[in-house]
Amino acid sequence: MADYKYGVYGKIGDDIAKNASEAGTAPVYIGTAPVNFLSDYAGKVNMPVKISNLSDAAKKLGHFSNSKKWAKYTLCEAVAAHFANANGNVGPIYVINVLDPDTHKSEAPTTEELTFTNRKATLVVEDIILKSIAIEDKVLGTDFTVSFDFTNDTLTITDIGETAMKTATISFDTVKHEQITESVVVGGETADGKITGIAALKLLYQTCNVIPTYLAAPGWSDKKTVYEALVSSSQNINGHWSAFVYADIPVEGVKTIEAAKKWKADNGYNSGFSKVFWPKAKNGDDVYHLATLALAEKLRCDLKNGNVPFETDGNKPIPVSALYFGEGSNIPGFDKSDANELTANGIATAIYWEGNWRTWGDHTAAFMFGGSYKAREIFDVNMIMLFYITNSFQKEWGTAIDQPMTTALRDTILNREKEKLDALVALGAIIGTPTVEFLESNNDESEILNGNFRWDIAATNTPPLKSATGVVCYTDAGFSTYFGGEN
Repeated sequence: MADYKYGVYGKIGDDIAKNASEAGTAPVYIGTAPVNFLSDYAGKVNMPVKISNLSDAAKKLGHFSNSKKWAKYTLCEAVAAHFANANGNVGPIYVINVLDPDTHKSEAPTTEELTFTNRKATLVVEDIILKSIAIEDKVLGTDFTVSFDFTNDTLTITDIGETAMKTATISFDTVKHEQITESVVVGGETADGKITGIAALKLLYQTCNVIPTYLAAPGWSDKKTVYEALVSSSQNINGHWSAFVYADIPVEGVKTIEAAKKWKADNGYNSGFSKVFWPKAKNGDDVYHLATLALAEKLRCDLKNGNVPFETDGNKPIPVSALYFGEGSNIPGFDKSDANELTANGIATAIYWEGNWRTWGDHTAAFMFGGSYKAREIFDVNMIMLFYITNSFQKEWGTAIDQPMTTALRDTILNREKEKLDALVALGAIIGTPTVEFLESNNDESEILNGNFRWDIAATNTPPLKSATGVVCYTDAGFSTYFGGEN
């Protein structure tokens, strides 16, 4: 029996895609943010949050942390890549923080004795939950205020009461990062309706009114269960939208190109709905996941192209100074020939070329040179553009559901979709002569009886210039110049 349908749907068909038009691109990052440094983190846990700049990040995520703490607060890396980027800032981004200070905290409060000098007392403590701070018989905001220097982990308590304090006992909770595991990041839905982790993607459209375009989880996507959850969740978000996953292969225990290739194969990082990267890259003390840097550049490309995501993030300058293979690695780096061995196995990386470090690789994780894969899975932009088209189709015609399905409406959809396809051809996003049809063979009477209608859209994505070869041949014809030929 055919599936019951009620609404507007998009689907990638065999060897053919569905079509779309304009809709801004939206990267969504899942991970941990230092919301424990907020006085009120309601709505900042397991909920999509829009971030537009550094000050916005500080207001909504708690702090823009330095890179030494990115392992604890993984979303801060994404903030840095998008809003502290030497190539220029690019956004907005959307984040889902899974760190819950009400849950991921010490079993019992810590207590410390304070000594005040000039009405101020300082305390060095990591990962404090500011909301939990209490001083005996004192009221925060009335008797004292608190501030925190995130870089130096220094808490400052300022006495503002009528009677100056000389000493006091302070108590507070701290975050226990070891409680945040892969299962916390993956999340899910509970029987009582609580939604956590990657599952909270379903809340993005209704809370932020955007369609997710890209998914990433820096510091977590190199975990097999997280990668699989990202890929699985990237399709049919809200029962409709599709997104493309940016993920990493770990550097810990994966120190060579051969090891990276084997790790990818052994762990099944081969989905055509994703792109995977190895190793990491660094700039000074800052160590980035390449997937994060590449996604920032992909968004930059999209904005340059009117939010039509047809340009790959490959071969784009990134603000780093070296590749990073993890602590204790003896690898000084590799050249483009080595990098091509990775890309031939569906692993994107970075190379040094013409004075810059650049992203390198335009394949999906499904690509394997000489192997078996679908044509649409060769290039990252193939899949991204197909998602763009189906997402746009659904977004445009969702409000038409439950209108009378007249021949006029049929033709309106046909004409509008063809108009959008032609605009993509003019832009260079697709090539050839794309088509949109309403075929009798794909709209049989039983489907029409149940109000189910289908439009078939065929489009060819514009492939990237993956290689260019200039062939130079020697000829002796020039010798004629010595014997009366042209000079």
